Amino acid sequence: MELVDSLMVKIALIGLLGIGAQWIAWRTGRPAIALMLIVGILAGPVLGIIDPERDFGALQEPIIKLAVAVILFEGGLSLNFRELRQAGGAVTAMIFIAGPIAWVLGTGAAHYGAGLSWEISALLGGIMIVTGPTVVGPMLRTLRVPSRVRNILKWEGIVNDPIGALLAVGIYAYITYEGPDANIAVISMDVLAASFIAGLIGAGLGFAVTWLFPRGKVPEYLKAPFLLVTVIAGFVIADLIKHETGLITVTVMGIVMANRQIYSSQALYRFKEDLAVLLISGVFIILSATLDWETVQQFRPQFIIFLILLLFVVRPLSVLLALFFSSVPWRERLFIAWIAPRGIVAVAITGLFAIRLVDYGLPGAEALVPLSFAVVIATIFAHGFSASWVAERLGISEGKGEGVLIAGANRWSIALGKMLKSLDIDVLITDDSKFALRRARSEGLTIHHGDVLEEAHDDNIDMGEFQHLIAATDNDSQNQLITADLGPEMGYEQISRLANDSHSKSRVGHGRLLFESGADFGTLLDRDLAGWRFSKTNITEKFSAEDYRKNLEKDEEPLAVLKPDRRLLFFATDARPVIEDGDVVISYVAADTPEERKADRAAKDSEKSGEKSGEKNGEKIDKG
Repeated sequence: MELVDSLMVKIALIGLLGIGAQWIAWRTGRPAIALMLIVGILAGPVLGIIDPERDFGALQEPIIKLAVAVILFEGGLSLNFRELRQAGGAVTAMIFIAGPIAWVLGTGAAHYGAGLSWEISALLGGIMIVTGPTVVGPMLRTLRVPSRVRNILKWEGIVNDPIGALLAVGIYAYITYEGPDANIAVISMDVLAASFIAGLIGAGLGFAVTWLFPRGKVPEYLKAPFLLVTVIAGFVIADLIKHETGLITVTVMGIVMANRQIYSSQALYRFKEDLAVLLISGVFIILSATLDWETVQQFRPQFIIFLILLLFVVRPLSVLLALFFSSVPWRERLFIAWIAPRGIVAVAITGLFAIRLVDYGLPGAEALVPLSFAVVIATIFAHGFSASWVAERLGISEGKGEGVLIAGANRWSIALGKMLKSLDIDVLITDDSKFALRRARSEGLTIHHGDVLEEAHDDNIDMGEFQHLIAATDNDSQNQLITADLGPEMGYEQISRLANDSHSKSRVGHGRLLFESGADFGTLLDRDLAGWRFSKTNITEKFSAEDYRKNLEKDEEPLAVLKPDRRLLFFATDARPVIEDGDVVISYVAADTPEERKADRAAKDSEKSGEKSGEKNGEKIDKG
């Protein structure tokens, strides 16, 4: 019982450490993969709290393999062919040109740099072409670079994962095969045939799921579990046919589903994303905890030469050669040439083949594990902490999204857009009515014709550009749908909506209602017709937040606070941003602004003081 309790505590601790590291990364802007690696090493070899081999035993390998399968499937679900409109040629070059070049150069680097035999060098070189969603995904989540760069790195990482694994399978088969037909052609045909079958299994499962779900063959509450079990079953079946081909099955299945219309797709995508985040966190902690002192002691100084060659020669040269004739700008090519972190798949596959080759008796195979960990640690820290800096130096960083997206073009939203624009805040107004957008265009605002939900999901609108979304259509159901649908992507606290009548002010599950009073759409339009307008007020030591509040008349209220760091915080029925010195407050006020009232009151006070002064002087004269 004590052992069970201890294992339960460690499983809970693994989850807590992984998610905790990702939360800290979100709060600090640091790369999540680097923090998870640090936490795993601290919990494993440093403190000895987690020992995966001791704690999980024979279950460790299948746990990691199944987790990687689900992660790769989730990555495949994000590979929509629409993304290839800009990056299609570059993605093809990265897979079919950069991959083989990186394998050849990596093999040479391992042989001449690390001093490994040609067989082991070829195996390691094949594995090291992988990057993968476990490391590229968390990194891209914290970066704002052009969509073409993101798509190239994402497609390369997900598609190259199974390719690198299959290269390792083929080379391992060549090293260990002792029959009379031990030649590259036979082994290559064997691997290609197994890969083709694995791909067919994945495509078949993908088409089957997308046929069953829309026709109601699976009830809604079973769709997510059914999909998860199908992914695992497909992976296991393909893996039984040939080791590691299951990675192809789940990747192809994800891609097929990503490019076919199915009901409940968004809910399923979110489920898989949530599961993938949890699995990435847990598996990364487990793998980094397996780095024991014995493995560290096997690291040789000459391995540093291999790491330098891998970082500064193999990756840059293979990418630049592959993209030499592409239309990708040179600055973006250089960024892609630098970014290649390795993660779970690289360590897991290397560890698997290292054990098999050591048992087979191949000299030098014991060096694979410390080398793979060294590559993961070096690339995660080198690329994770430098990616943002390199993007800025190359001029491709799009910075932190500071714009505001307004869904719904009407008199009130257009007036708000003009006020925000006057504060140098980028504003995009979207509406599915061209007629409604005419006035916004005439006021000099940036517009986008189309339904905001469709445009966001089709990537026609880059949601990363915006720090806040305001759902301001005249349809309350549409406003609530926008909030519910885009909330998981942007964060519900980054979305505000207008209530359309006094009966639609429910806050349960529908996001924040704009304004402290929750003023509804009709009331705001009536006030707009009455001459109400937006006003901005600078908060200083002389004119404090308290003074500002006192200066507001009945029904007038603040809408948002612009902080010195360009953060825009909106007031809502359940949100009260703190107003401080140096802030700019945006208010919705009656025809005469608070500034005009202040000037009028000052003038009146001056007149009153003048009259009192005259009365006193008159009294003195009379008395005289």
